[in-house]
Amino acid sequence: MASTDVRRTSIEKDASDHEKDHQLDIKELEALALPDFDDPNIDRDAAIQGVLEDDSPYPEVRSAVANTDDPDLPVSTIRAWVLGLAWAILISGLNQFFFFRYPAVTITGIVAQLLIFPMGKLWAKVVPNFKIFGKELNPGPFSIKEHVLSTIMAIVGAYSAYATDIVAVQRVLYNQNYSFAYQWMLVMSTQLIGFSIGGIARRFLVQPPSMIWPANLVTCALFNTLHAQTYAGMGNRGGLSRERFFFLALIGATIWYFLPGYLFTALSYFSWVCWIAPNNPKVNTMFGYFHGLGMSLVTFDWAQIAYIGSPLATPWWAEANIAVGFVFFFWILAPILYFTNAWDSQYMPISGRGSYDNRQQTYNVTKILNADTTFNQQGYENYSPLFIPTTFAISYGLSFASITATLTHSFLYFRKQIWTQARRAMHEQPDVHARLMSRYAQVPQWWYMIIFLAMFAFGVITIEVWETQFPVQWFILALVIAFFYVIPIGMIQAITNQQVGLNVITELIIGYGLPGRPVAMMMFKTWGYITMHQALTFTSDFKLGHYMKIPPRSMFFAQVIAASLAGTVQLGVQAWMFSNIPNMCTPDQQDGFICPSTEVFGTASIIWGVIGPARQFSYGQVYYALVFFFLGGFVTPIIGYFLTKRWPNSWLRYVNFPVIYSGTGYMPPATASNYVPWAIVGFIFQYVIRRRHFSWWTKYNYVLSAALDAGVAVGAVLIFFILQYPLNGEIGKNTIRKWWGNTVYAKTFDGEGLSLRNVEGDDFFGPSKWA
Repeated sequence: MASTDVRRTSIEKDASDHEKDHQLDIKELEALALPDFDDPNIDRDAAIQGVLEDDSPYPEVRSAVANTDDPDLPVSTIRAWVLGLAWAILISGLNQFFFFRYPAVTITGIVAQLLIFPMGKLWAKVVPNFKIFGKELNPGPFSIKEHVLSTIMAIVGAYSAYATDIVAVQRVLYNQNYSFAYQWMLVMSTQLIGFSIGGIARRFLVQPPSMIWPANLVTCALFNTLHAQTYAGMGNRGGLSRERFFFLALIGATIWYFLPGYLFTALSYFSWVCWIAPNNPKVNTMFGYFHGLGMSLVTFDWAQIAYIGSPLATPWWAEANIAVGFVFFFWILAPILYFTNAWDSQYMPISGRGSYDNRQQTYNVTKILNADTTFNQQGYENYSPLFIPTTFAISYGLSFASITATLTHSFLYFRKQIWTQARRAMHEQPDVHARLMSRYAQVPQWWYMIIFLAMFAFGVITIEVWETQFPVQWFILALVIAFFYVIPIGMIQAITNQQVGLNVITELIIGYGLPGRPVAMMMFKTWGYITMHQALTFTSDFKLGHYMKIPPRSMFFAQVIAASLAGTVQLGVQAWMFSNIPNMCTPDQQDGFICPSTEVFGTASIIWGVIGPARQFSYGQVYYALVFFFLGGFVTPIIGYFLTKRWPNSWLRYVNFPVIYSGTGYMPPATASNYVPWAIVGFIFQYVIRRRHFSWWTKYNYVLSAALDAGVAVGAVLIFFILQYPLNGEIGKNTIRKWWGNTVYAKTFDGEGLSLRNVEGDDFFGPSKWA
């Protein structure tokens, strides 16, 4: 009898924990309803107990993650470290190389994950076994845990370090090219200081089962596919094995990418409506893919579809929030503002990532700078205020809204969970994965403190030794902002696969606090934003290790060492590119190395760092109306919360305003051609197929996502190094590159980036005085 009461209490507690869980849909919540204990239906009782105690309650997790562990499998071996660090060098270098290209094909960790597997198997077969410093060189079969640790090393620093854009902007816009020591300490500090939050973040963002981190499920599914493990979530569906399905999809995706990636690029920029009416301004404004609103809907390029992340990895309810936000703000609000000429926007394209002066030219920042890169008031009065395209302006407003919405939403929805997690010991988590991980030693807090102190010292040295005009107290403030936001933003990302950015709010703070200092602005933004971002990157990897049962201390060393090595490699690759690629970071660079992210970063440095927000967003200035987005972001989650309380089981429970506001945060440099097809594909796979063909979705969805990502990455590498880079890019220059399928989308009003209105002669648009 006592045993029954204990079990009843456990089930009641766990079911109530999931009662308001957005990750479970209504039907899944009903399946977790409390059993009638007076009913002798023991099977139903056992089924609920099994879901809540022996496996994750989330079908996404059950379909991708094994609920077992073998603690005797080798993990931190010489083999794992050699393969992991080799790929950390290779993949970080390649991604830095492609980072400056548009579309910026990202070599995802899946490529390393795939290739490490046969290399590890080969090592196990051919390398003799003897000990080096007490470690076996070949400890037997290549284990799944070795594979995971190697892959985490490859991906932890795989993507371009945010601070490399500071270096690039200093070089391109401000003619500053400081020493490698400056660049290295800047990158190391910004990349690793966020890691010191890991010990705190794990309690809130890794241990709780509701923090599922959807993007990790693709990786977990592939690991288990390659190592031929079976688990409850796979079901009993027949057909192709996951491994065979993956390799067939990978080969198909690689071959297909040669069409939109090289032979028939119009399939990538499939703005077919504009091809019919290439010179119609309004048609191109609405349907264009370069500077329009993307109502052509279609692209046949997975690189475009997955530019903002795989739609097969993000839950549909989160994708629906993003789609609704996109439609309202960019398909309804943006055309209204543009066609009524708000902010004199018709003198620019409706969408773009650049900045303009009042004569429709690219804003020339050198005209408003002193020799020491500080703001020149007289030069500004003699030149022009700064203008940005409509969608760019709206994206700033949405960033304002997302900051306040995140705080309000987190307080309303997560306050109890945060309080509970703060009091709950790490080993008290009910989730099966947390229980399995409890046998491994945790990372001591003082390890994180050492990382923090060392990277803080690097930051201070960078600020003080070189001419940055960035006071140390502002450096400290940037870190405080990042630490304050990491838990609420991390919770939203762990649930929705979408991260709210702190880049704009940090720009606003430093722009008002230290106006006229662009380098200081970039540094404050980077430490304020990227500290939080890197903390969540490391936390996401910890969750991957949590799912795959990797000892936390092995994870710690793998992440820190690999991230340090990758940042160093990225700086070297960037220096080589600027020295060897002609016309680097210019709009007409023949191989697409136009540096879109650097352009956006540089534009932001002008808006916030040189001119300052007081001349852009204060009362009476051009973009003053955007500050009201702060108020909207604060109020709307409150309205949504009380509507959900009134109708708790309606679709309103899925409305997430931080995701609505921040989901389109990649615009610019992303465009509608990335968001619209992404939402369509997400609807097909994450809603239609998941509901109607759940067994197929369970077995193949995440594997297909991995195959498509890997196929594009492999195809892009092959195209560049076989067809574009050799012979100084002369291959196909006068044949393939010039045929209709590779030029039609560029010979339109949209492709040329034209505007509805034009200034004549010495005339200009905008206010007559702007002091």
